[in-house]
Amino acid sequence: MDNRIKTKKVDDCIWLMDDNGEGTGYFVCGEKKAVVIDTMKGIADVHAVVREITDLPLTVVNTHGHYDHFFGNAYFDCDCFLHPDDLEIAELHMKLPRLVKPWKEKKLNMPAFKAINDGDMIDLGGLSLEVISLPGHTPGGICLLLKEKRVLFTGDGINRHLWMQLKESLPLKAFLENLNSISWVTEKADRILHGHARDFENISLFDELRAGIKELIETKGKSETRYGTKYKWFGGIAKQYPFGSDENNVICYLDKKLD
Repeated sequence: MDNRIKTKKVDDCIWLMDDNGEGTGYFVCGEKKAVVIDTMKGIADVHAVVREITDLPLTVVNTHGHYDHFFGNAYFDCDCFLHPDDLEIAELHMKLPRLVKPWKEKKLNMPAFKAINDGDMIDLGGLSLEVISLPGHTPGGICLLLKEKRVLFTGDGINRHLWMQLKESLPLKAFLENLNSISWVTEKADRILHGHARDFENISLFDELRAGIKELIETKGKSETRYGTKYKWFGGIAKQYPFGSDENNVICYLDKKLD
């Protein structure tokens, strides 16, 4: 077994999968079925990793259409769900040879996506997941609320290092409106598991990020105590703006996303 993916049981029904420190997926086991939330980069056989823990029928849900969250779908022969608004992004990533190389070399094929939408429910038997749309990081990003455990899976839409500088990312004002529209979720969840987490985050991260986005918009990245600085990434030069109580928390953005 490839040891690239490390698993950790974080609740009696939730396992975290760390893909070599480059991304995080999860699986949740109910009484009748299990759901895999994000399958990561597809370099290692994530299906085999899951099958070491459970033999329940599986469903895959991808929180958004970036390759590091769905390329492991190629190892599954079950239903794989993605919000339709991210289908174009996912299809673009699947056309890039350097990205598809790992599973193409193994002669694997990516299963077709099935649509998942805001308000959909996934019944696992004794546990239920509610789909909550959160366009921002990508236009079709979703969160999943595990109601019985008061846990919110957020993909990359809510995390401590938020990328909003991407071409497909929404303007920050639109993202703030979307955060405001689902603020009710902070009354339904106590903990967050995001797409690059190592363990649970407190639900307070939601409001910290929302306040940071609001401040960034209002000050144009030049508040009395915080300011935007240069941020280098593989796509070029953007800016980063700190938020919340942790000095490592940043929102990555472009000035044109503030308008």
